[in-house]
Amino acid sequence: MVGKRHASGEISAKLAQANELAAKGKTQREISKALGVSIMTYHRWKKMLKSSPADNGVRALDSRPQSGANDASSDETIKRLELENAQLRRLVTDMLLEKLKYEEELRSRHSPRMRRPDNG
Repeated sequence: MVGKRHASGEISAKLAQANELAAKGKTQREISKALGVSIMTYHRWKKMLKSSPADNGVRALDSRPQSGANDASSDETIKRLELENAQLRRLVTDMLLEKLKYEEELRSRHSPRMRRPDNG
């Protein structure tokens, strides 16, 4: 079965309807059924809304202003994300080192101990 292509305006309207349904506490299954699309299509549309313009020439549904004043906040966001990334890298490194330490300790506990041969 060939899927139906939806226009950008139609997708925007359906996502607005989905946001209203989500605010009312509806599940994703109920929302996608009300929109007449699959759950995967609903997720793809939400992802498309958050992402940059698609490669196929269709403009993204996200209509953020692209002005020069936005550059300062963009730089701040990048710096904040770089700082957060560095912190997360340190956390992951610490966790990996701790994991290696525990694995080594476990390996030393369960390693086969050399027994003396019986002289009998």
